[in-house]
Amino acid sequence: MQICAYLVSHHSEPASSPAADESAAAQRLDAVLAAHGLTVVSTTSFAGPGYAGTRRALAQEATADGPPQLERVRTALAADLDSDARDGQLHALVPAALIEAPRKLLVMDVDSTLIQQEVIELLAAHAGREAEVAAVTEAAMRGELDFAGSLHARVQTLAGLDAGVIETVRAAVVLSEGARELVEAFHAAGHLVGVVSGGFQQILTPLADGLGLDFARANDLGIADGVLTGTVSGEVVDAATKEACLRRWAADAGIPVEHTIAAGDGANDLLMVRAAGLGIAYRAKPALRAAADAAIDVPRLDIVRHLSGV
Repeated sequence: MQICAYLVSHHSEPASSPAADESAAAQRLDAVLAAHGLTVVSTTSFAGPGYAGTRRALAQEATADGPPQLERVRTALAADLDSDARDGQLHALVPAALIEAPRKLLVMDVDSTLIQQEVIELLAAHAGREAEVAAVTEAAMRGELDFAGSLHARVQTLAGLDAGVIETVRAAVVLSEGARELVEAFHAAGHLVGVVSGGFQQILTPLADGLGLDFARANDLGIADGVLTGTVSGEVVDAATKEACLRRWAADAGIPVEHTIAAGDGANDLLMVRAAGLGIAYRAKPALRAAADAAIDVPRLDIVRHLSGV
């Protein structure tokens, strides 16, 4: 038994998706799995606000070509079940070794993942530059701009703002739906949770403390004489830094990288999502969706716990 497959249905409350549609989607999923030599040996159900799902434990059947490869089946799921995905069905394949791991590490992006907003845009609104900065952020998250260069350009627009704006923005930050439940579920099961952000430590530190996170890393906004300098102090937290944090935190905790989960939404999350045992694109841009093992479009971050076997 080496793989687990997931089918998650999204619905508004009360549920509006007909049971027949969900059953048909399950039958299509099982047909694709069977076509690749995978047999369903058990099925368990789970649910949360606005979604319901099943997890199938799968056994691999030997074939003349050898055991089916995980990536090949993932590709088949994406192609054959594309219409289901557009209708709110989420499909994912997860190695059973990750599901069964005694200790796991979850690492998440912050802006538009752990929280609903982009902090740089909240700050820029106080400088009257929100639309300009939002356009640059969007292009950077699509992978069209160098992240470090775009960050410096966006932070420069904040020069001269009173440092008190940080407290104002911090109070405006809203966690993503299901974020707190996700962190609590991981901690209750004895696992670790970290976040790494291209945003700012001044915003992240109290947020991380409030959630009891085990690790947190972000950029430092430059401040002098009570105003923002329009600069970032030290090395920029970019895609390479995010991957390095994932690997270092896992190593420090004695957790194999195969037992890690990474979730994010933009191109600067791509390296850590690829490096993790399970890489998740959360309401993500196309560049990250193409690289991830699973894509969650349902606006509930706690679905990550079910995909991780927590």
